[in-house]
Amino acid sequence: MDATWIVLLALAFGFSLGALVVHLGGVAASRGQRALQLASEAIPDGIADVVGALESAGVVVDASNTVLRASPAAIALGLVADRGLANAELAELVQAARTSGQAEERMVELRRSRFDDAQLRHLSARAAPIGARFILLLADDRTDEIRLEGVRRDFVANVSHELKTPIGAVTLLADAIDAAADEPERVRAFANRLMVEAARLGALTQELIDLSRVQDDDPLDDPERVQVDAVVDRAIDAVRVAAEAKRIRISTRVVDAATVLGDESMLVMALHNLVANAVQYSPEGSHVGVGARLNGDLVEVSVTDKGVGIAPADADRVFERFYRVDPARSRVTGGTGLGLSITKHIAVSHGGEVQLWSKPGQGSTFTLRLPVAQPEAQGAA
Repeated sequence: MDATWIVLLALAFGFSLGALVVHLGGVAASRGQRALQLASEAIPDGIADVVGALESAGVVVDASNTVLRASPAAIALGLVADRGLANAELAELVQAARTSGQAEERMVELRRSRFDDAQLRHLSARAAPIGARFILLLADDRTDEIRLEGVRRDFVANVSHELKTPIGAVTLLADAIDAAADEPERVRAFANRLMVEAARLGALTQELIDLSRVQDDDPLDDPERVQVDAVVDRAIDAVRVAAEAKRIRISTRVVDAATVLGDESMLVMALHNLVANAVQYSPEGSHVGVGARLNGDLVEVSVTDKGVGIAPADADRVFERFYRVDPARSRVTGGTGLGLSITKHIAVSHGGEVQLWSKPGQGSTFTLRLPVAQPEAQGAA
């Protein structure tokens, strides 16, 4: 091959190589420009303002899952940490929306404390693309709904169980009375037992009605001035016969006169439950004390007994519906397991609380703590 052809081939190769380089450079420049446009793409107008105004948790993230905007609720729930998503499941949801290019949703569990399971939150989360680069993440806290649904299921199951026992006993006793029609002594014994079960069924029904009422009514919607000493007197009068039957002496000591705002009948019910429990679970011939005193802006009404006491393992559960420390003993004394739950609900609805001190073998003290009515509220009534 002569020199002329070699030169021509070299020139052709050079032109081809140059054209290829120019083309590749153009492609790279185009991709770089596109990447620059994506990187500099602004959050669509109004989205940032909407996220900031959301009551639910809202977060906008970019392609690297960096949080660009977050609503106050999202920060309060702990969805954001160091400008990133604090939960791996939420990050997976965002990635799923980014990959599919459409909205994705799922239920997510968010643990706000690694030491306390009670801090576990259940979120309904939804992620959707915004433009080519951003993902909007929305989350609603469903923890209370899920908890209340669980409480409802447990309540229905417990009510069914608790009603089944006395109803079954009444049925059996009625059959026994019929079978022993010719034996007056046995009929009398069965009839007495029937009366006990009927009374227990009536008490359970009444407490279910009371529980429903205190849950539906808010005593602070239309409060009245209530004298604490009058509440103490009415609560003790309601259990005086039961106490005398067991030779239990009830002593009262109201150190400070105090007035609270709320519903007097509810407050009497709450304190009556505490005094009645003290009488039921105290040994015969013992003593129950009821005292009231001011402690800052609170009035504390305490009921102390010398009963068997409550173990620490049971102390946190005694206010649950139908919970009994000793189910067998509760059935003997006629307990329904609802009294303390009702008392706690009434205390909370009046802006207060119920505290418990107890030691097995030494007795228990339940303290109803309520905010004192302000002087101007008293004067305006």
